[in-house]
Amino acid sequence: MREDLQVYDNVLQLIGKTPLIHLEKITKDIPGDFYAKVEAFNPGHSTKDRIALHIIEEAEKKGILKPGDTIIETTSGNTGFSIAMVSIVKGYECILAVSSKSSQDKIDMLRAMGAKVYVCPANVSADDPRSYYQVARRMHEEIKGSIYINQYFNDLNLEAHYLTTGPEIWKQTEGKITHLLACSGTGGTISGTARFLKEQNPDIRILGIDAYGSVLKKYHETQEFDPEEIYPYRIEGLGKNLIPTATDFNVIDKFTKVTDEASAHVARELARTEGLFVGYTSGAVTQGLRQFAEEGEFNADSRVVLIFPDHGSRYMSKVFSDDWMSEQGFFDTQKMAGLNQVEYVK
Repeated sequence: MREDLQVYDNVLQLIGKTPLIHLEKITKDIPGDFYAKVEAFNPGHSTKDRIALHIIEEAEKKGILKPGDTIIETTSGNTGFSIAMVSIVKGYECILAVSSKSSQDKIDMLRAMGAKVYVCPANVSADDPRSYYQVARRMHEEIKGSIYINQYFNDLNLEAHYLTTGPEIWKQTEGKITHLLACSGTGGTISGTARFLKEQNPDIRILGIDAYGSVLKKYHETQEFDPEEIYPYRIEGLGKNLIPTATDFNVIDKFTKVTDEASAHVARELARTEGLFVGYTSGAVTQGLRQFAEEGEFNADSRVVLIFPDHGSRYMSKVFSDDWMSEQGFFDTQKMAGLNQVEYVK
């Protein structure tokens, strides 16, 4: 590798060291200084590249993975793409159990990367044999020479961000960060990053974003799992119907819940105001920023980092599709203005 010449041995050496990009227009009415950690600059276009590489390389070091073995995982799409990419470079087979909530764009990408994909119903309990958790476990039991990544209950998920994302943000802000905002799904991104940052400065506020229909916010506040909180929602990669052990709730100061509709509109707004073509959860974390601002969380001295997990190209059939937005009842003439500018010249 000759990083000084930007010449690399393979695509995996491009993982990490993603930029902070200053947000100006979308945050103009909120006091403070705001930056997006844009994880779409990873070669797999998401923050999940970090955990895929770290978990697989740790398994190699321990002798758990050998040439020709099979890697199995549950995913809403991004982790699967990252695992498939790492598997190609390192020579492993890849099987992915995917939630039916995942966009068709994501599913097509997984297939294009050589993975065998099982699409499982999203709106079933975690212990249902059709759930993607149980399908992945069954595949692991049936296939000799396989490992199950199990990102929801794998401490290496958290460790990957403790070792990379946290130090990068600390260095990029010169230690002046006051708040971190991140979505919580498996919890690895927010927990690992927060754990590192809190060790540097325990006063840094860690603000989590959850979805309506998910159990995480209430569990953080009460330490009780409430199944009554669970109902179907549309955002991928955010929230959970179980409590992942990869989430360290002790390093998170506060949660807010965001709606599917608001998050979708804000994702589209980021594209047309900041020129950042990012995914559904990036809209969610920015909507969360607005809600925390309404609660008086920020002042003129705040230096805030938001983690934008992935790229907008993975949502062309969802939040960036006018037809999908209308089907969900999200179409709003004022908010959608300026996005229907295609004219066909005859």
